[in-house]
Amino acid sequence: MVSNIDRTRFFVEKLLEVFTVFLLLSLTTIVLAAVAFRAFGSSLIWYDEVASIGLAWLTFYGACLAALKRAHMGFPGIVASAPSALRSLLFIVSELIVIGFFLVIAYYGYLVLDILAWDRLVSIPSVSLTVTQSAIPIGAALFIVCELLSLPGAWKKMRAGVDSEHEAIEEAIRQAEEDLKEHRA
Repeated sequence: MVSNIDRTRFFVEKLLEVFTVFLLLSLTTIVLAAVAFRAFGSSLIWYDEVASIGLAWLTFYGACLAALKRAHMGFPGIVASAPSALRSLLFIVSELIVIGFFLVIAYYGYLVLDILAWDRLVSIPSVSLTVTQSAIPIGAALFIVCELLSLPGAWKKMRAGVDSEHEAIEEAIRQAEEDLKEHRA
């Protein structure tokens, strides 16, 4: 039976995947267009500003997707090798630190939007900096949501003493061995 958390997690994951792929393809198109225009002697005046904003958005929303998949760098081996009581404490403290950090980012990112409300992009004056910088508080809040959605699965693995890093390495080795067998056949 699939829980509401699992359904929500799946929906958010697919939404983030589609959005990050869209951002990646958009950024790629913008960069390729800028190169082509520059090669023909006609630069796009908005390229640098829009490309840097696109990269920032891709970074923020891609980080949310990584949080949902628990794919950020960490020290899972330390937590997994700790005694059960300490393991739980380390897990809870690390989660509180991450969520607390992103609460601060979301709060101050939101405050910055008010300060930037009157500013506009230099190359495209019709676009407010509020729109471009909205990725900070939205991304931070979404990161917290992703962290919370992935928390039950991470808690189960931690309680079982599973080292997710070793698990990922073993899965990659298994997949490589299967690919090698298929290639030889």
